[in-house]
Amino acid sequence: MQNITIPVSTGESKILIGEKIQNLQQYLPGNRIVIITDTNVKRLYYRYFPPFEIIEIGTGEKIKNLGTVQYIYKKLIELEVDRSFFMLGIGGGIVCDITGFAASTYMRGLKFGFVSTTLLSQVDGSIGGKNGVNFQGFKNLVGVFSQPEFVICDLNLLTTLKENDFLSGFAEIVKHAAIKSKELFEYLENNYSKAIQGDLEIINKLVYDSLIIKSSIVAVDEKEKGERKKLNFGHTFGHSIEKITGITHGEAVSIGMTMASRLSVQKGLLPEKEAYRIESLLRKFKLPTSLDLGKEKIFEVLKKDKKREGNSINLVLLNRIGNAKIETILIKDLEKLIYDLY
Repeated sequence: MQNITIPVSTGESKILIGEKIQNLQQYLPGNRIVIITDTNVKRLYYRYFPPFEIIEIGTGEKIKNLGTVQYIYKKLIELEVDRSFFMLGIGGGIVCDITGFAASTYMRGLKFGFVSTTLLSQVDGSIGGKNGVNFQGFKNLVGVFSQPEFVICDLNLLTTLKENDFLSGFAEIVKHAAIKSKELFEYLENNYSKAIQGDLEIINKLVYDSLIIKSSIVAVDEKEKGERKKLNFGHTFGHSIEKITGITHGEAVSIGMTMASRLSVQKGLLPEKEAYRIESLLRKFKLPTSLDLGKEKIFEVLKKDKKREGNSINLVLLNRIGNAKIETILIKDLEKLIYDLY
């Protein structure tokens, strides 16, 4: 097992890579615990759950909304949960997001932790303290910064994922490499075949290296004032694509990274051969790099992205693989850039 500790404003957030769900009980503070999970995770892993009250929610982006949070509030009131309780989310990114948001807002804040059950969540969604829900189809429009006490990343839980859910997680790993580590990028190029096959040694390294990158960024910019914005590489385009099409987050981010890489080339920042390497690597992980979408649709959603500031929007572009920069682009200029991309 490998541990990473992120120093944050409220103390420390601990990430436990390779820990097993069977050992969960030793990380829980006492016996005043409420578990949030979804129907699939409960069906698969209920036998490993500690003996506490469970609030079960549905699955998919469609339930990641304020209605589900209200349902949880109602259940917490019925269970007479007070501020001495601890909330535990067991599931993927949606469960962790909803649990963190509900815990952070109920009675002005309960402590919480996660058992992360998907690759996407283990390398990104459950880490770093961004908890939110969608509103009117816009991704994570309502949310808070609030850190989990711990995140358990049990790699054995990944074996029950559907293939496209498993592969989606690699999009975030490629993202971390593209913005911060050419060494990790080269490792992915050399080991993608074993990674796709679920080789635990390879997966463990990829999760650990990704989280070293993310945790180092969160440690210096917890509330996303500057450096942390680089973690949005591919997400500005990706969130728009996700909203329009309903494809998985990882698939949408893969297309978004391809667009952002091409835009980096277009602006004279990134050598074309490096953009090709990024696109090629994503394809090796069976992730999409393009989709037949109307440019007008993408731009209309993009204009309402939460990263917009007045008449401009922050985009994460690349100078080279392993080095990202944040560029503020006027909305009117972005429209032309998108139309010129293809």
